[in-house]
Amino acid sequence: MSKPFNRPIRVLVAKVGLDGHDRGARIIATSLRDAGMEVIYTGLRQTPEMVVNTALQEDVDAIGVSILSGAHMTVFPKIINLVKEKGMDDLLITGGGIIPQEDMAELKKLGVGELFPPGTNTKDIVKYITDWVHQHRNF
Repeated sequence: MSKPFNRPIRVLVAKVGLDGHDRGARIIATSLRDAGMEVIYTGLRQTPEMVVNTALQEDVDAIGVSILSGAHMTVFPKIINLVKEKGMDDLLITGGGIIPQEDMAELKKLGVGELFPPGTNTKDIVKYITDWVHQHRNF
């Protein structure tokens, strides 16, 4: 078991664009909260700029984007670029939704972390975020 953190892991759960389906995002947010993380849920219809600005203001360790609209190849690169522009390079960008395997591979090359399809066990997501934060953040 790794050493405990000095504070809870802070995760921003975001829904970007016109995708109005947020049941999965709410389930993930609840699971992360139940695992002891502080969760900020943006609500629906956020822009990448709104998400990154909120992540900066809330000093989060990770951004989790739920996307079912098919816009993942636009949304994730935009978020990655905005995060880099703001010097937030030590931040995990992860997410899930309907994303084809070949697109997942391409997004990982750009710096996106693991992407989780519908039906993923929430414990796997909690473990991934916790392990990533242990390896990449220091608090």
